[in-house]
Amino acid sequence: MRKKNILSLLVVGFLALVFNFSFAQENADQEAGEPIDEKEEVKEEIEEAVDLNLLDSHYFTLFSDEEANKHYGFALPVIIYDEGVKIFSAAEFDHGNKVVEKDGKHYVYHNSKIYSTDASGELIIGDNGFPTNKKPLDFSITRNVFVTIITAILIFFVFVSMAKTYKTQQLPKGIGRILEPMIVFVRDDIAKESIGPKYYKYVNFLLTIFFLILFLNLFGLVPFGANVTGSITVTVVLALLTFFVTQFAGNKNYWKHIFWFPDVHPIVKIILIPIEILGMLTKPFSLMIRLFANMTAGQVMGMSFIGFIFIFKTWVAGVGFFGFSIFIGVLGLVVAFLQAYIFTLLSALYIAAAVEEEHTSEEDTEELPIV
Repeated sequence: MRKKNILSLLVVGFLALVFNFSFAQENADQEAGEPIDEKEEVKEEIEEAVDLNLLDSHYFTLFSDEEANKHYGFALPVIIYDEGVKIFSAAEFDHGNKVVEKDGKHYVYHNSKIYSTDASGELIIGDNGFPTNKKPLDFSITRNVFVTIITAILIFFVFVSMAKTYKTQQLPKGIGRILEPMIVFVRDDIAKESIGPKYYKYVNFLLTIFFLILFLNLFGLVPFGANVTGSITVTVVLALLTFFVTQFAGNKNYWKHIFWFPDVHPIVKIILIPIEILGMLTKPFSLMIRLFANMTAGQVMGMSFIGFIFIFKTWVAGVGFFGFSIFIGVLGLVVAFLQAYIFTLLSALYIAAAVEEEHTSEEDTEELPIV
């Protein structure tokens, strides 16, 4: 208890010291005649950097020089449907500086979205601050899609090589020695423990989900990576995969507990039907939100602490917030594994509830020990 109080006092004291230095620096800047708006400009640039890191993009940008208006990276394929399929490179947009004309229709790139427009590229901004122009159906290979494809290919080759190794020797080589304990853990401690004797039917799915989420989380932590699992569309697809596997795995006992709950009064059975259906639908929703929120929060916190260094412009803030950034990075590494584990474990538990057989009367009437 005393250690927690001491740690809290140290944190509060450090923050007070940072703000004190920042306030003194701001007063010195004002006395020196430096514009106060400079700090607001830095805050806006940090907010834009955070937004760009969280948003998907049709470019894989490594870094940019805003003053020279140069972007270093490569453009990705654009595939849109607007009275016909149109395929071209995102480089034609020149990062939103040019209007693209295809088959007599004009398109403009704005805030990672493609909008239909006229030859002048005019965007009509609504009261909510967003363009009201029509958007074509976008099936482009965006940054998130590109990283997901690369991750899937990497996982495929890693596990194929591991499978070939097992044909000649008992122990895998290289990265296989790191992944083998994870595979055994998912198989024995998640699939077998949660689902029971029928686990072998679903262990491949659970392994795929676990390593896909884990690799995507890790890619989001490296420089120039993409926060794929911080995209709500990706987590929706992952949650729907678990949902459909669970429903198709459901046996007679599972569906009976949803639409005609046993051993209760008929009126109660009718009342329980919408409750059970709602519970069935909220399970994938919880999977989706949990993964999305945790990975997004980690990215925002990490970039925010780095941004504080440029806002406060003091040596205390530089050292302190750099240390916090390192701490958040290490914590993000733990969260990457933890979220993959939680998603896989909950998926296994949902499948276990769907394949569970009805208990016999002998099991139901078994005497319980008196505690």
